[in-house]
Amino acid sequence: MAWRKLEGELLQQDIMIEVENALKSERGNHIKVCIGSDSQVKGDITEFATAIVFLREGRGGFAFVNKYASEHKFSIKERMIQEVSDSVQFAYKVCPLLDKFKTELEVHADINTDPNFKSNVAFKEAMGYILGMGYTFKAKPDAFASTYCAGKVVS
Repeated sequence: MAWRKLEGELLQQDIMIEVENALKSERGNHIKVCIGSDSQVKGDITEFATAIVFLREGRGGFAFVNKYASEHKFSIKERMIQEVSDSVQFAYKVCPLLDKFKTELEVHADINTDPNFKSNVAFKEAMGYILGMGYTFKAKPDAFASTYCAGKVVS
């Protein structure tokens, strides 16, 4: 998986080094990190993307993203849980760095809180998974890391 900036530029180093460098360069700013994933079915392929968003309180932010494709046929619930799993796995990986820099973390799920939407079928499981791992949980409409940042990569 090749990580890149949201604008498309490839990152030059391993994602963990890039995250650490980003956190170092933002010292003095109040930073919050949001991690989210999204997916899109395109014929026989499902594309998944994950975004790590660095928010500077009152001063904008920036994001790193990656994507991969799968030929597996997912049910809607399975696909939503795969998105959440991708986010949680990455959050788990970067947590030691976030702890080192005392940085707040949210995990965003591209799942609608309204039961009239298909993605809601996985809402309870996604919320339980994320909260059970000890992370702050956000769903639509507050899940911009997944809905907008990761979503931009797979649309």
